Amino acid sequence: MRHIFKKGSEESLPVLVLFHGTGGTEHDLIPLAETIAPGASILSLRGNVSENGMSRFFRRLAEGVFDEEDLVFRTNEIWDFLTRAASEYDFDPANLVALGYSNGANIAASLIFHDGGVFRGALLHHPMVPIRGLELPDLSAVNVFVGAGRNDGMVPSSNTEELIGLLESAGASVAASWEHAGHQLTRSEADAAGRWFAEHFGGADGESEQESGQ
Repeated sequence: MRHIFKKGSEESLPVLVLFHGTGGTEHDLIPLAETIAPGASILSLRGNVSENGMSRFFRRLAEGVFDEEDLVFRTNEIWDFLTRAASEYDFDPANLVALGYSNGANIAASLIFHDGGVFRGALLHHPMVPIRGLELPDLSAVNVFVGAGRNDGMVPSSNTEELIGLLESAGASVAASWEHAGHQLTRSEADAAGRWFAEHFGGADGESEQESGQ
């Protein structure tokens, strides 16, 4: 997978694994990650799927309707990549935190749904339920931040609330930050993500402005 690895100065911090939104690149979320977790190492991925020239992490059949077969395939593909990257860049595969926005948040959520040990935590900005009908693993050791907009035209609040419920029912500790905004990633949402990260792992407040599709 196309990616960027930036070695951090604080090896005690988790490695942040970044997943961009539709049409994004591996460069998009690096400024946000560096603000949320100064000194942390960063592994930022670019999705292997192209939709009308826009990079994504898995195919969709329509807006908000996912190709579940491809979603499962890409989830396994990324899991395998993370294992190889840990060996190549000499980081602890058990000390990862996901940071995903929109389509990237959805693939990060799918990874958590399929393997409760893949991430210690996750910052999911404007996510949807990635797949239904799975028996989720034990997520009691996983901390999750969910950033969402009450006026998000791409993600109904009921869908986000369903995702939070599924995560919590599997034992995850979930903190939700609701903005009176749309699908964009606002500064106040990113600030809340930074405070959450600092509380759980060490770091600082974050800020960013992004917008993309599920």
